[in-house]
Amino acid sequence: MIFKAVGESAPYPAHGKTDQRDWSVIAPRQVRLDQLTTTRATLDLRDLLDDDSTFFGDLFAHVVSWRGNLYLETGLHRALRAALQGRMSIHARILEIDGDGKPIPAPPPPDL
Repeated sequence: MIFKAVGESAPYPAHGKTDQRDWSVIAPRQVRLDQLTTTRATLDLRDLLDDDSTFFGDLFAHVVSWRGNLYLETGLHRALRAALQGRMSIHARILEIDGDGKPIPAPPPPDL
């Protein structure tokens, strides 16, 4: 199995992060594909095979962490391409939200 589960829609409350700028402040990190539940059950094969599918968007998938689960909000085609290439993980921006859909502030990055 590639993903933990395949969903039809987002089960979490609306979080209000709709603009690319909202997501860009979240540092990307690796996430295993088998930990993700998709929020879409269908995909467009043209998008899957398109070399420039991220040309105007974020290079990283968007994942929502809610109630202990990780939901793939955007990046389904990217994640599936990674799986077809034999990779077990992708880089994603992970937004943690509480039960009301409010973002939980990320801890500051560790000092190097």
